[in-house]
Amino acid sequence: MLRSLFAFLCAAAIALAATPLVKKFACRVGAIDVPKDARRVHKKPIPLLGGIAIYLGFLISVLIFADLSLQLAGILIGASVIVLLGALDDRFVLDAKLKFVVQIVAAIIPVACGLRIEFISNFFNFAEGGKIWLSYLSAPLTVLWIVGLSNAVNFIDGLDGLACGVSTIASFSIFLIVVQLGDAATALLIAALAGACIGFLPYNFNPAKIFMGDSGALFLGFILATVSVSGNFKWFTLVNFGLPFLVLGLPIFDTAIAIIRRLIHGKKPWEADRGHIHHKLIDMGMSQKQAVAILYAVSAILGLSAILLTNSNLIKMMIMALVILIVLAVAVKLYLSHERHFKEQQAMSAENPDKPADLKDDAE
Repeated sequence: MLRSLFAFLCAAAIALAATPLVKKFACRVGAIDVPKDARRVHKKPIPLLGGIAIYLGFLISVLIFADLSLQLAGILIGASVIVLLGALDDRFVLDAKLKFVVQIVAAIIPVACGLRIEFISNFFNFAEGGKIWLSYLSAPLTVLWIVGLSNAVNFIDGLDGLACGVSTIASFSIFLIVVQLGDAATALLIAALAGACIGFLPYNFNPAKIFMGDSGALFLGFILATVSVSGNFKWFTLVNFGLPFLVLGLPIFDTAIAIIRRLIHGKKPWEADRGHIHHKLIDMGMSQKQAVAILYAVSAILGLSAILLTNSNLIKMMIMALVILIVLAVAVKLYLSHERHFKEQQAMSAENPDKPADLKDDAE
Protein backbone atom coordinates (compact mmCIF):
# COMPACT_ATOMS: atom_id res chain seq x y z
CA MET A 1 0.00 0.00 0.00
CA LEU A 2 2.79 2.43 0.89
CA ARG A 3 4.56 1.84 -2.43
CA SER A 4 1.27 2.37 -4.25
CA LEU A 5 0.82 5.68 -2.43
CA PHE A 6 4.32 6.79 -3.39
CA ALA A 7 3.70 5.71 -6.99
CA PHE A 8 0.45 7.71 -7.02
CA LEU A 9 2.08 10.86 -5.64
CA CYS A 10 5.11 10.57 -7.92
CA ALA A 11 2.99 10.13 -11.04
CA ALA A 12 0.73 13.04 -10.07
CA ALA A 13 3.68 15.37 -9.43
CA ILE A 14 5.40 14.49 -12.71
CA ALA A 15 2.23 14.85 -14.79
CA LEU A 16 1.41 18.15 -13.09
CA ALA A 17 4.90 19.52 -13.79
CA ALA A 18 5.14 18.11 -17.32
CA THR A 19 1.80 19.34 -18.66
CA PRO A 20 2.78 23.04 -19.12
CA LEU A 21 5.96 21.93 -20.89
CA VAL A 22 3.99 19.58 -23.14
CA LYS A 23 1.55 22.39 -23.90
CA LYS A 24 4.39 24.63 -25.09
CA PHE A 25 5.80 21.78 -27.16
CA ALA A 26 2.40 21.12 -28.76
CA CYS A 27 2.06 24.77 -29.74
CA ARG A 28 5.58 24.77 -31.17
CA VAL A 29 5.04 21.71 -33.38
CA GLY A 30 1.51 22.69 -34.40
CA ALA A 31 -0.40 19.93 -32.61
CA ILE A 32 -3.53 22.02 -32.18
CA ASP A 33 -7.18 20.96 -32.19
CA VAL A 34 -9.07 23.53 -34.27
CA PRO A 35 -12.90 23.50 -33.89
CA LYS A 36 -13.76 22.92 -37.54
CA ASP A 37 -16.83 20.68 -37.37
CA ALA A 38 -20.03 20.14 -35.40
CA ARG A 39 -18.61 17.34 -33.24
CA ARG A 40 -16.28 19.62 -31.34
CA VAL A 41 -17.64 21.57 -28.41
CA HIS A 42 -14.76 23.98 -27.86
CA LYS A 43 -14.84 27.40 -29.48
CA LYS A 44 -11.13 28.13 -29.92
CA PRO A 45 -7.98 26.18 -30.86
CA ILE A 46 -6.61 24.05 -28.00
CA PRO A 47 -3.17 22.34 -27.86
CA LEU A 48 -3.11 18.54 -28.00
CA LEU A 49 -0.49 15.98 -26.85
CA GLY A 50 -1.47 16.19 -23.17
CA GLY A 51 -1.32 12.41 -23.12
CA ILE A 52 2.46 12.65 -23.19
CA ALA A 53 2.42 14.23 -19.72
CA ILE A 54 0.15 11.45 -18.42
CA TYR A 55 2.40 8.85 -20.02
CA LEU A 56 5.56 10.33 -18.52
CA GLY A 57 4.02 10.49 -15.05
CA PHE A 58 2.91 6.87 -15.25
CA LEU A 59 6.08 5.52 -16.86
CA ILE A 60 8.59 7.20 -14.55
CA SER A 61 6.60 6.30 -11.45
CA VAL A 62 6.29 2.65 -12.49
CA LEU A 63 9.98 2.39 -13.37
CA ILE A 64 10.89 3.77 -9.94
CA PHE A 65 8.53 1.80 -7.73
CA ALA A 66 7.42 -1.36 -9.57
CA ASP A 67 9.28 -4.65 -9.84
CA LEU A 68 9.96 -5.15 -13.53
CA SER A 69 8.70 -8.40 -15.04
CA LEU A 70 8.28 -9.71 -18.56
CA GLN A 71 4.56 -8.91 -18.55
CA LEU A 72 5.14 -5.42 -17.21
CA ALA A 73 7.84 -4.81 -19.82
CA GLY A 74 5.37 -5.88 -22.50
CA ILE A 75 2.74 -3.50 -21.14
CA LEU A 76 5.18 -0.57 -21.05
CA ILE A 77 6.54 -1.23 -24.54
CA GLY A 78 3.05 -1.62 -25.98
CA ALA A 79 1.92 1.55 -24.20
CA SER A 80 4.90 3.43 -25.63
CA VAL A 81 3.92 2.36 -29.14
CA ILE A 82 0.35 3.53 -28.48
CA VAL A 83 1.50 6.92 -27.19
CA LEU A 84 3.77 7.42 -30.21
CA LEU A 85 0.91 6.50 -32.53
CA GLY A 86 -1.46 8.87 -30.76
CA ALA A 87 1.06 11.72 -30.75
CA LEU A 88 1.66 11.36 -34.48
CA ASP A 89 -2.08 11.29 -35.08
CA ASP A 90 -2.55 14.40 -32.93
CA ARG A 91 -0.09 16.22 -35.16
CA PHE A 92 -0.59 14.72 -38.62
CA VAL A 93 -4.04 12.98 -38.55
CA LEU A 94 -3.13 9.44 -39.62
CA ASP A 95 -5.19 7.07 -41.73
CA ALA A 96 -7.74 5.16 -39.62
CA LYS A 97 -6.72 1.77 -41.04
CA LEU A 98 -3.05 2.42 -40.29
CA LYS A 99 -3.93 3.40 -36.72
CA PHE A 100 -5.94 0.22 -36.28
CA VAL A 101 -3.07 -1.96 -37.50
CA VAL A 102 -0.58 -0.26 -35.17
CA GLN A 103 -2.99 -0.66 -32.26
CA ILE A 104 -3.16 -4.39 -32.95
CA VAL A 105 0.64 -4.57 -33.02
CA ALA A 106 0.83 -2.66 -29.72
CA ALA A 107 -1.70 -5.03 -28.15
CA ILE A 108 0.18 -8.10 -29.37
CA ILE A 109 3.33 -7.03 -27.50
CA PRO A 110 2.01 -7.59 -23.93
CA VAL A 111 0.10 -10.67 -25.10
CA ALA A 112 3.35 -12.12 -26.46
CA CYS A 113 4.87 -11.44 -23.04
CA GLY A 114 2.28 -13.63 -21.36
CA LEU A 115 -0.63 -11.29 -20.66
CA ARG A 116 -3.81 -13.27 -21.41
CA ILE A 117 -7.49 -13.66 -20.67
CA GLU A 118 -7.19 -17.34 -19.85
CA PHE A 119 -10.85 -18.19 -19.27
CA ILE A 120 -14.34 -16.79 -19.05
CA SER A 121 -16.81 -17.74 -16.36
CA ASN A 122 -19.60 -20.14 -17.26
CA PHE A 123 -22.60 -17.97 -16.43
CA PHE A 124 -24.92 -21.00 -16.16
CA ASN A 125 -22.58 -22.74 -13.74
CA PHE A 126 -21.21 -19.69 -11.94
CA ALA A 127 -22.35 -20.76 -8.47
CA GLU A 128 -20.13 -23.85 -8.75
CA GLY A 129 -17.22 -21.79 -10.02
CA GLY A 130 -17.49 -23.13 -13.56
CA LYS A 131 -14.98 -21.83 -16.08
CA ILE A 132 -14.63 -22.02 -19.85
CA TRP A 133 -10.94 -22.13 -20.71
CA LEU A 134 -10.17 -20.21 -23.88
CA SER A 135 -7.11 -22.17 -25.02
CA TYR A 136 -6.03 -20.93 -28.47
CA LEU A 137 -8.69 -18.18 -28.38
CA SER A 138 -6.98 -16.60 -25.38
CA ALA A 139 -4.48 -14.49 -27.34
CA PRO A 140 -6.84 -13.08 -30.02
CA LEU A 141 -9.55 -12.29 -27.46
CA THR A 142 -7.02 -10.47 -25.28
CA VAL A 143 -5.84 -8.43 -28.27
CA LEU A 144 -9.47 -7.64 -29.10
CA TRP A 145 -10.09 -6.55 -25.50
CA ILE A 146 -7.06 -4.24 -25.46
CA VAL A 147 -7.73 -2.66 -28.86
CA GLY A 148 -11.44 -2.34 -28.15
CA LEU A 149 -11.02 -0.64 -24.79
CA SER A 150 -8.29 1.66 -26.12
CA ASN A 151 -10.73 2.96 -28.72
CA ALA A 152 -13.63 3.03 -26.27
CA VAL A 153 -11.84 5.54 -24.05
CA ASN A 154 -10.85 7.50 -27.14
CA PHE A 155 -14.48 7.67 -28.28
CA ILE A 156 -15.66 9.37 -25.07
CA ASP A 157 -12.90 11.97 -25.21
CA GLY A 158 -15.29 14.67 -26.40
CA LEU A 159 -15.72 17.04 -23.46
CA ASP A 160 -13.22 18.82 -21.22
CA GLY A 161 -12.01 16.43 -18.54
CA LEU A 162 -14.41 13.63 -19.48
CA ALA A 163 -12.17 10.76 -20.62
CA CYS A 164 -9.43 11.57 -18.12
CA GLY A 165 -11.89 11.88 -15.25
CA VAL A 166 -13.74 8.68 -16.14
CA SER A 167 -10.39 6.89 -16.37
CA THR A 168 -9.46 8.25 -12.94
CA ILE A 169 -12.69 6.94 -11.42
CA ALA A 170 -12.16 3.57 -13.11
CA SER A 171 -8.58 3.48 -11.80
CA PHE A 172 -9.66 4.10 -8.21
CA SER A 173 -12.35 1.43 -8.55
CA ILE A 174 -9.88 -1.13 -9.86
CA PHE A 175 -7.42 -0.15 -7.13
CA LEU A 176 -9.96 -0.84 -4.38
CA ILE A 177 -10.83 -4.20 -5.96
CA VAL A 178 -7.24 -5.41 -6.34
CA VAL A 179 -6.44 -4.30 -2.79
CA GLN A 180 -9.25 -6.59 -1.62
CA LEU A 181 -7.71 -9.35 -3.73
CA GLY A 182 -4.27 -8.73 -2.20
CA ASP A 183 -2.64 -7.93 -5.55
CA ALA A 184 0.05 -5.37 -4.65
CA ALA A 185 1.69 -5.32 -8.10
CA THR A 186 -1.51 -4.46 -9.97
CA ALA A 187 -2.48 -1.98 -7.24
CA LEU A 188 0.78 -0.09 -7.80
CA LEU A 189 0.25 0.10 -11.57
CA ILE A 190 -3.29 1.39 -11.32
CA ALA A 191 -2.32 3.83 -8.54
CA ALA A 192 0.35 5.28 -10.83
CA LEU A 193 -2.23 5.66 -13.61
CA ALA A 194 -4.68 7.38 -11.27
CA GLY A 195 -1.94 9.72 -10.09
CA ALA A 196 -0.93 10.65 -13.63
CA CYS A 197 -4.56 11.43 -14.46
CA ILE A 198 -4.97 13.53 -11.31
CA GLY A 199 -1.85 15.51 -12.20
CA PHE A 200 -3.18 16.28 -15.68
CA LEU A 201 -6.81 17.03 -14.80
CA PRO A 202 -6.28 20.60 -13.46
CA TYR A 203 -5.26 21.61 -16.99
CA ASN A 204 -8.04 19.59 -18.64
CA PHE A 205 -11.10 20.65 -16.64
CA ASN A 206 -13.46 23.04 -18.37
CA PRO A 207 -12.33 25.41 -19.74
CA ALA A 208 -9.48 23.15 -20.85
CA LYS A 209 -6.03 24.60 -21.37
CA ILE A 210 -4.82 21.46 -23.15
CA PHE A 211 -6.37 18.27 -24.53
CA MET A 212 -4.78 14.88 -23.99
CA GLY A 213 -5.60 13.92 -27.59
CA ASP A 214 -5.26 10.42 -28.98
CA SER A 215 -1.87 10.14 -27.29
CA GLY A 216 -3.68 10.25 -23.96
CA ALA A 217 -7.04 8.61 -24.65
CA LEU A 218 -5.56 5.57 -26.40
CA PHE A 219 -2.92 5.26 -23.69
CA LEU A 220 -5.46 5.35 -20.86
CA GLY A 221 -7.61 2.74 -22.56
CA PHE A 222 -4.56 0.57 -23.23
CA ILE A 223 -3.38 0.62 -19.61
CA LEU A 224 -6.87 0.07 -18.18
CA ALA A 225 -7.34 -2.87 -20.54
CA THR A 226 -4.00 -4.51 -19.77
CA VAL A 227 -4.27 -3.97 -16.02
CA SER A 228 -7.72 -5.57 -16.02
CA VAL A 229 -6.27 -8.80 -17.44
CA SER A 230 -3.19 -8.88 -15.23
CA GLY A 231 -2.53 -10.20 -11.74
CA ASN A 232 -5.42 -11.39 -9.61
CA PHE A 233 -7.86 -9.01 -11.29
CA LYS A 234 -7.87 -11.13 -14.45
CA TRP A 235 -9.75 -13.84 -12.56
CA PHE A 236 -12.73 -11.49 -12.75
CA THR A 237 -12.21 -10.51 -16.36
CA LEU A 238 -14.79 -10.64 -19.15
CA VAL A 239 -17.87 -12.61 -18.05
CA ASN A 240 -17.15 -13.24 -14.35
CA PHE A 241 -20.14 -11.07 -13.48
CA GLY A 242 -18.54 -8.43 -15.64
CA LEU A 243 -16.37 -6.57 -13.13
CA PRO A 244 -14.21 -4.91 -15.78
CA PHE A 245 -17.31 -4.21 -17.84
CA LEU A 246 -18.89 -2.42 -14.90
CA VAL A 247 -15.78 -0.46 -13.96
CA LEU A 248 -15.32 0.61 -17.59
CA GLY A 249 -19.01 0.49 -18.42
CA LEU A 250 -19.40 4.05 -19.68
CA PRO A 251 -16.83 3.95 -22.52
CA ILE A 252 -17.74 0.35 -23.42
CA PHE A 253 -21.47 1.09 -23.54
CA ASP A 254 -21.00 4.33 -25.49
CA THR A 255 -18.73 2.61 -28.01
CA ALA A 256 -21.11 -0.32 -28.51
CA ILE A 257 -24.04 2.03 -29.15
CA ALA A 258 -21.90 4.16 -31.49
CA ILE A 259 -20.87 1.17 -33.60
CA ILE A 260 -24.44 -0.14 -33.84
CA ARG A 261 -25.75 3.33 -34.70
CA ARG A 262 -23.21 3.86 -37.46
CA LEU A 263 -23.79 0.44 -38.99
CA ILE A 264 -27.56 1.01 -39.00
CA HIS A 265 -27.06 4.26 -40.88
CA GLY A 266 -24.65 2.71 -43.35
CA LYS A 267 -21.55 4.38 -41.95
CA LYS A 268 -18.16 2.92 -41.11
CA PRO A 269 -17.82 1.92 -37.43
CA TRP A 270 -14.85 4.25 -36.97
CA GLU A 271 -16.45 7.21 -38.75
CA ALA A 272 -16.82 10.09 -36.30
CA ASP A 273 -20.26 11.56 -35.62
CA ARG A 274 -22.21 13.61 -33.12
CA GLY A 275 -24.14 10.78 -31.52
CA HIS A 276 -22.15 9.96 -28.39
CA ILE A 277 -23.67 10.17 -24.92
CA HIS A 278 -21.91 13.42 -24.12
CA HIS A 279 -23.20 14.98 -27.35
CA LYS A 280 -26.74 13.99 -26.39
CA LEU A 281 -26.40 15.65 -22.99
CA ILE A 282 -25.09 18.83 -24.60
CA ASP A 283 -27.93 18.77 -27.14
CA MET A 284 -30.37 18.54 -24.22
CA GLY A 285 -29.15 21.98 -23.13
CA MET A 286 -26.57 21.02 -20.53
CA SER A 287 -23.28 22.83 -20.15
CA GLN A 288 -20.01 20.92 -20.48
CA LYS A 289 -19.55 20.96 -16.72
CA GLN A 290 -23.05 19.60 -16.10
CA ALA A 291 -22.69 16.85 -18.69
CA VAL A 292 -19.29 15.81 -17.37
CA ALA A 293 -20.57 15.81 -13.77
CA ILE A 294 -23.43 13.48 -14.73
CA LEU A 295 -21.10 11.09 -16.55
CA TYR A 296 -18.67 11.17 -13.62
CA ALA A 297 -21.56 10.16 -11.37
CA VAL A 298 -22.52 7.32 -13.71
CA SER A 299 -18.92 6.08 -13.74
CA ALA A 300 -18.71 6.28 -9.95
CA ILE A 301 -21.93 4.28 -9.55
CA LEU A 302 -20.65 1.63 -11.96
CA GLY A 303 -17.32 1.51 -10.14
CA LEU A 304 -19.02 1.17 -6.76
CA SER A 305 -21.20 -1.61 -8.15
CA ALA A 306 -18.10 -3.46 -9.32
CA ILE A 307 -16.52 -3.14 -5.88
CA LEU A 308 -19.66 -4.55 -4.24
CA LEU A 309 -19.67 -7.43 -6.72
CA THR A 310 -16.52 -8.81 -5.14
CA ASN A 311 -18.51 -9.68 -2.03
CA SER A 312 -21.95 -11.30 -1.61
CA ASN A 313 -23.37 -13.53 -4.37
CA LEU A 314 -26.86 -12.21 -3.60
CA ILE A 315 -25.63 -8.65 -3.97
CA LYS A 316 -24.01 -9.67 -7.25
CA MET A 317 -27.24 -10.98 -8.68
CA MET A 318 -29.26 -7.97 -7.56
CA ILE A 319 -26.74 -5.43 -8.82
CA MET A 320 -26.26 -7.16 -12.15
CA ALA A 321 -30.02 -7.36 -12.73
CA LEU A 322 -30.41 -3.68 -11.84
CA VAL A 323 -27.48 -2.56 -13.98
CA ILE A 324 -28.71 -4.57 -16.98
CA LEU A 325 -32.16 -3.00 -16.69
CA ILE A 326 -30.70 0.49 -16.40
CA VAL A 327 -28.36 -0.03 -19.35
CA LEU A 328 -31.20 -1.34 -21.52
CA ALA A 329 -33.43 1.57 -20.54
CA VAL A 330 -30.74 4.15 -21.25
CA ALA A 331 -29.82 2.44 -24.53
CA VAL A 332 -33.42 2.56 -25.76
CA LYS A 333 -33.78 6.18 -24.65
CA LEU A 334 -30.57 7.29 -26.38
CA TYR A 335 -31.36 5.34 -29.52
CA LEU A 336 -34.83 6.91 -29.81
CA SER A 337 -33.31 10.32 -29.12
CA HIS A 338 -30.71 9.81 -31.84
CA GLU A 339 -33.32 8.60 -34.34
CA ARG A 340 -35.43 11.69 -33.68
CA HIS A 341 -32.40 13.96 -34.08
CA PHE A 342 -31.36 12.12 -37.26
CA LYS A 343 -34.81 12.54 -38.81
CA GLU A 344 -34.85 16.23 -37.88
CA GLN A 345 -31.50 16.66 -39.63
CA GLN A 346 -32.82 14.91 -42.74
CA ALA A 347 -35.89 17.15 -42.75
CA MET A 348 -33.74 20.26 -42.41
CA SER A 349 -31.50 19.03 -45.23
CA ALA A 350 -34.53 18.56 -47.45
CA GLU A 351 -35.66 22.12 -46.72
CA ASN A 352 -32.14 23.54 -47.27
CA PRO A 353 -30.41 21.22 -49.77
CA ASP A 354 -27.48 23.59 -50.29
CA LYS A 355 -26.55 23.61 -46.60
CA PRO A 356 -24.67 20.59 -45.15
CA ALA A 357 -26.58 18.87 -42.33
CA ASP A 358 -23.63 18.87 -39.96
CA LEU A 359 -23.53 22.68 -40.07
CA LYS A 360 -27.07 22.83 -38.71
CA ASP A 361 -25.89 21.46 -35.37
CA ASP A 362 -24.90 23.88 -32.68
CA ALA A 363 -21.37 25.12 -33.22
CA GLU A 364 -18.90 23.27 -31.05
